[in-house]
Amino acid sequence: MYYNLIAGKNLDRLAALSDGVFGVALTLLVLDLRVPAAQSVHGEHDLWRALVSLAPRLLPYLMTFMTVGIFWVGQQAQLNLFQRADRTLTWLHIGFLFVVTLTPFSTALLAEFLAYRTALAVYWLNIFLLGGALYASWVYARNAGLVKTDVPAELDGAIRRRIVIAQSLYAFGALLCIVNTYLSIGFIVLVQLNYVIAPKVAGLNRI
Repeated sequence: MYYNLIAGKNLDRLAALSDGVFGVALTLLVLDLRVPAAQSVHGEHDLWRALVSLAPRLLPYLMTFMTVGIFWVGQQAQLNLFQRADRTLTWLHIGFLFVVTLTPFSTALLAEFLAYRTALAVYWLNIFLLGGALYASWVYARNAGLVKTDVPAELDGAIRRRIVIAQSLYAFGALLCIVNTYLSIGFIVLVQLNYVIAPKVAGLNRI
């Protein structure tokens, strides 16, 4: 019991572990972009055609790079608001990092089967689990008194609302695959661009 009271209290180590896992996940993503086989290239035209054929894999790569970046920023924002950690919070974040490590797989699956709804559903589920883990982390930290005392009360609602709205938009985008998977992917990319660029447009910068 005493061990549980002292375990997992170092926020700096948790942040360092997170940075390492995120860095590896981002690096693994690019491994799915394979250089064209030399034996299939006999001139500039063949090389150009081979590079163009990488487009279906390049799109999921860019999507996931933005997604992982968005969630890295979200996790860092939370860690900066915590005054301390405990064993439960640390394991919640380790669970979050476990889901991060799945992104190269879900991305490769989507790249290989871009027109398949099942592949898109798996990709969306990966995003949903990332958002769910971050939401659970914040709610637990708030209820356990781990958040800094000078954090404004309205920020609690803002963080919860941001995660819920983002996940709702991603879910809507995933549902669009009923119509067309490419339409679904296009909408998801727009959602990602909104959170990456954070345009100063009335309404958009509130989500």
